[in-house]
Amino acid sequence: MPEMHLYEYAVIRIVPRVEREEFMNAGVIMFCAAQRFLEVKCRLETERLQAFRGEINIQEIQTRLAAFEQICKGGKEGGPIGQLSQASRFRWLTAARSTVVQTSRVHPGLCVNAVETLEILYEQLVL
Repeated sequence: MPEMHLYEYAVIRIVPRVEREEFMNAGVIMFCAAQRFLEVKCRLETERLQAFRGEINIQEIQTRLAAFEQICKGGKEGGPIGQLSQASRFRWLTAARSTVVQTSRVHPGLCVNAVETLEILYEQLVL
């Protein structure tokens, strides 16, 4: 039997009107320490998002989602947060915030292959 590894994930949500608490799932961020894995997979459905709120700044949301990707990759391109450890970057990205781009609570699971598990989560929770 293959070895199972603990992973954690959160769903990235777009909340056009924070006060209404309505959201659209736009991505998944996943961390698996044993496999040294921290990645995000996002998709922004602009037409669906504009149905929530017509005058939303799509460019700003795309910039924020791109920042998630840069921080996950690590290094100088991710700014000061991008230079932290993977675990610290994951915790920073999934911290509770009251902005247009938020994450769900962090959920745990077990996986054999982190890349495949991220794909499954993305298909189930975003597409």
